Order: sequence, then structure tokens, then C-alpha cells
Amino acid sequence: MLTALTRGVSPNLESCQLEFFDRQPIDLTRAIEQHRAYETALASLGARVISLPGRPEFPDGMFVEDPAIVLDELAIICRMGSETRRGESASIAEALTQFRELKSISEPATLEGGDVMRVGKTLYAGVSRRSSREGSAQLERLIGPFDYRVVPVPVSGCLHLKSAVSYLGDATLLANRQWIDAGVFRDFRIIDVPRDEPCAANVLRIGDTVLIPASFSKTRKLLEDAGFNVMQLDISELQKAEAGLTCSSLIFEAN
Repeated sequence: MLTALTRGVSPNLESCQLEFFDRQPIDLTRAIEQHRAYETALASLGARVISLPGRPEFPDGMFVEDPAIVLDELAIICRMGSETRRGESASIAEALTQFRELKSISEPATLEGGDVMRVGKTLYAGVSRRSSREGSAQLERLIGPFDYRVVPVPVSGCLHLKSAVSYLGDATLLANRQWIDAGVFRDFRIIDVPRDEPCAANVLRIGDTVLIPASFSKTRKLLEDAGFNVMQLDISELQKAEAGLTCSSLIFEAN
């Protein structure tokens, strides 16, 4: 069945790492409520939600997508580019071991799951502040035996590849082309986010529904006009921690 692995909001969320946003006060109570609403939305769309507890030593711990990549055949435990976040990987690996065989990215390579976008048997891997080309190369060596291929994508101006582009299905992407080498995606139909909503490209499709932050009303209309069924979620407090909708869950099929 469809499974979503999540982690609760850390009581130290205000100490999260920020790369591109200015630090703002975060209402922790509201952030926790918004994260729970996110988990409720996943469940409403048919996912079995496995929620790990938030931990004070992991201010960024709710971003469970970064420590791991889960494919049908195995899971890859990442060596994150953020050295202070590497301790998160052990608990994620422990949670995944009942579902998948585990392989790991090893030093000196770095790779974060937020930089990996899957389209069928192709994994587009961002080369960013957090993920190196050697990380992409190691990923390809680990998953090549299962007939996957890896395509590196230069990323600039944002934290991860999926901050700039999301796969909507049917050979369609939602993207901010200013932050990626869009030429890599020349065979796709691209829906461009509005210039005044540059962070709106990170959305999450589950089944026939696309989840989008409520703050991106113009992008929501673009998707609806393109024929997508859209559900909006208020994640305004989480966005202060550079949150998106893909980064707060690992979604995969499991018995």
C-alpha cells in the first residue's frame, strides 16, 4: 500500500538551517498544527502515514526526504551535504529497513534526497550546494543494476532540485527555469511558475491530486487551468524553515 514516512516538528525548529531565506520568528504551535494537517492530507489521499517523533537534536528533522531515496527495489541512505544534519540518517535508515534493502552514499560524495526527482526509471539528480557530482555518480552505480539511469542537473538560486522543479505526471513539469539547467528537460511539457511566485515549483502529486502551498494562488490557478485536481495546504510557518511539500515525507509502496 502507499506509505508515507514523516517526522514530527522539532521543538527546536527555530534553529533550522537557512540557505536562501532570512530568519523569521516561527510560531511552533502553529507549525506543529500545519505539519499534522499535512499528514492528515496524505492519509486522506490514501497513504498509510508512519510518523516518527520530532527530536530536539534535529531542528531540520521533519525534512525526511533529504536523508534517503526510496525506490521500488531498494533505499539509498544519503550522505547529506549539511554536515550537522548527518545524524538524522540513522533513524531514517532504521525506519526503512523493514521495507527495503539499504545501500549508502559514501564519502566524500554528498547527496540529499531533495535533489533527486524520479520520472519512471530516470532519476534527475541536482548538482547543488548540498549534492555533488560524485553523489550522482555513486547513485548511478548503486541503482544501475536495477535498470535506472541518473541525469545530473545543475541547480543554482535554490536549495534543492525539487525546489525548482516537480514532476506532475504525463511528461509534464512545474518549474522555475531560472534555477535549473532547463535544457535537460527539453522533452517535457513545462508549466512555468509566475515570476512573483518563484518558490511555487515544489508541489507533491499523489494519485490524481496535486498538493500545493496555499500561498501560491497564481500557480494553483495555472495547474487547475491545465486540468489538474489541486489541494492547497497552509504551510506558512513551515515555509519559514524553507519547507516545501515534497521534503516532509518519503512516499513509497510497501506491504
